Order: sequence, then C-alpha cells, then structure tokens
Amino acid sequence: MEYSHEEKRQEYAKLLIEVGLNVQKGQTLVISAPVDCAHFARLCAGAAYDVGCREVVMNWHDDALTREKFLRAEDAVFDEVPQWRQHFFNDYANEGAAYLAIAAEDPENLLGVSSERLVRSQQAGGKALKDFYRLQMSSGFPWCIASIPIPSWAQKVFPDMPAGEAVEKLWEAIYKTVRITGDGQAVARWQTHLEHLRERKDTLNRLRFKTLHYTNSLGTDLTVALPEDHIWESGDDVTQKGQTFIANMPTEEIFTAPLREGANGVVYSAVPLVNDGNIIDKFHLVVKDGKIVEVHAEQGEEVLRSAISVDEGASYFGEVALVPYDSPISNQKLLFYNTLFDENAACHIAFGEAYPCIEGGRDMDKEALKAHGLNDSITHVDFMIGTKDLSIVGTTPDGREIPVFTDGNFAL
Repeated sequence: MEYSHEEKRQEYAKLLIEVGLNVQKGQTLVISAPVDCAHFARLCAGAAYDVGCREVVMNWHDDALTREKFLRAEDAVFDEVPQWRQHFFNDYANEGAAYLAIAAEDPENLLGVSSERLVRSQQAGGKALKDFYRLQMSSGFPWCIASIPIPSWAQKVFPDMPAGEAVEKLWEAIYKTVRITGDGQAVARWQTHLEHLRERKDTLNRLRFKTLHYTNSLGTDLTVALPEDHIWESGDDVTQKGQTFIANMPTEEIFTAPLREGANGVVYSAVPLVNDGNIIDKFHLVVKDGKIVEVHAEQGEEVLRSAISVDEGASYFGEVALVPYDSPISNQKLLFYNTLFDENAACHIAFGEAYPCIEGGRDMDKEALKAHGLNDSITHVDFMIGTKDLSIVGTTPDGREIPVFTDGNFAL
C-alpha cells in the first residue's frame, strides 16, 4: 500500500512528539524552526496538543535574515545577547520544558561571513545561555533535533534536480533514516532499533576499554584514552526527572567521553563538515596530549581554525561515537550536508564540550567533571571519520587488544 506524503509527515510529527520528546501532559514545548518549515512545525504543535501539552512556544529563524545580520549589523551586536533571549532559553530550560529543534539550513548560508563575528557571537551565546546548555548536556530537560527539507539544502544534496524534485527526494531519504513509511508503525520500529543499540552499549560497558586505536587508509592513526569510570550511552536518554527522550532523530550512534588529554595522533575527515554556514572539506587534525595542534583543510580551513579557537576547550575532544558503516543512513550513499544525518552515517569525534559520560556524571558540577578528565567548552562540533575500511582496536585495563570495528563495522 502506498501512503501519501501527508500521512508520512503526520506520522513523523507524531513520532517526534511522542517518542523523540515524550511530551507529557501539562508540559511546555518550545519549537525552534526556520520559517520555511512552518507547515511541519504546525504538525508538531498539533501532535503536542493532542497529548496534552500545556503550550507550544515558537522560536522562528530565517537563513536570509541571519546572513543579513552577520554581514550588515553593527559590530557590537555580536558581543551581546538580549535579556529577553537569555530568559527565553534559560527560563524554559530551568522549567523543564521540552525542546524540539528542526534543523534545516542552506549549508553555505554564511559563506564569506567574517569568522571573527561567528566566533564572537558563539562566545556571547555560550555565556548568556549557560543554564540552557548546561541542562541540555546533562539531560536536565527533554530535547530532540530533527530535520525536514528546504529547497536550498535539498539542491545541495541533489544538485542536478529542480528544486521541487530535490525537496521531494530529500523527504524520502529522511523518511528512511527515521523509519517512517506512513503505516503508523514507526514507534514499534524505533523500539526495536533502540533495544539493539542498548545491547551494543552494554557490551562496550562490560569491556571497560582503556584506549581505542583508530586506523584507516585515509591516514587516520589516532589513539584515544578513555576515563577509568567512563560509560557508553546510546540514542535514548532519560531526564533527571525520569522522562525518556531521544536527542537525535535519526540516531545510530553509541558514544562516550574521551579523556581530555588522552588523544594522540592524526585523524582525517571522511566527509565534509557543515559548520557555521560553511563547508569544511578534506581536512585532518594533528593531536598531541589531547590538544589539536595542527589543522589542515582543502576547503574552509579558516573556518575550522576559528571553530577550535572559540575557547580553550574547543581544541580538545569531548566525544567519541561509534556508528557502523552498514546502516540505514550510510547505505543510501548520500552526503546530506547536515551533521544530524552525516554523523549517524559514520563513526565520528567531536571537539569541544564533553557529555557527562562517567559514572555519576550527571550529578557532578563542571569542576568535578574536569577532575575526572572531561573537557569543558561552550562548543561541541561533530566531524565524521568513519570509512569502509576503518579499524578500531580497544585495549582493556589488563592489556588485551580486542577488535571493536573491522572493515567499518562492529566486530563485537
């Protein structure tokens, strides 16, 4: 049976609200979305009210106006965050509101914008919205990032198609990644998928690896040390008040936090990275005692240098994530030019802030997490390193070497 686009979109909105965020009766929902995605935001709002949401609050943004601001606003603007915006994010986070981000943008919307302005804006936002980001990283409220097509993005993915055809083709690609068919069974499919991720996560947690050694034919030769009390986590999470949620839809990853000063070697990107409205491509990083000491890129090198200079912690790693090369996203053989999808098609590493992936980490403050060897930063940027020939070997505390990945897929 063939289901209509409208049926699939309604199923997608329902999945995000009831599974991605698990919105509770009487809970506020904040939706952040581009104006181009208004039609889908309305579906999500309706699905939220269907389950008893207290209120849906919208945070709209627009690629064109964002670009105009970074190119033409007065310079002082990029060191400021208005009080109303601070209260908007921090107050709803402290309240425990659910937060849905619909992530869709032109991958090169900020091409040519001053890197200095981008960094200063990020620094100002990191300070002003520190409550929001602290609670987000420690699961203080349910949050979910998802995406739908917009024409500028779709035509980057499918450059040889007219805008309308590219958008529809990207819709179908996204449906596959989130297990949507229109038959209303996406929730059941996600429950099976999450259980599979939990089984892999439990296997990794039993092994208690001391280090992971990454190698592939691109030239990656990187050893990453893990904290002694690290824990692996997977796609589903639970807030401090016991509300389950899925932070990324889609998700294929199992991840943990590395030891801040424990990475050494060189790591090569497997696919382009979209960051701050720019594409960074064919890059590699040299890392010594955890710190990125060299950056090389064929495209976007200045943007990448700026990204690792936002603060001291931006030049250290905060996450290592395992994703099999053989997955529903990777098997489509598409470069999405959107980190939400591309990071779930390949193993990746993030520079910047670490998730509190250690025993008891969610109850620790910043200083305690630092004492356990975790990185602290106002940024967190994932870049993809997984390839068809990626090898990862884990070393246990007693010196055993165990293959974790062979030829791009789990060996465990």
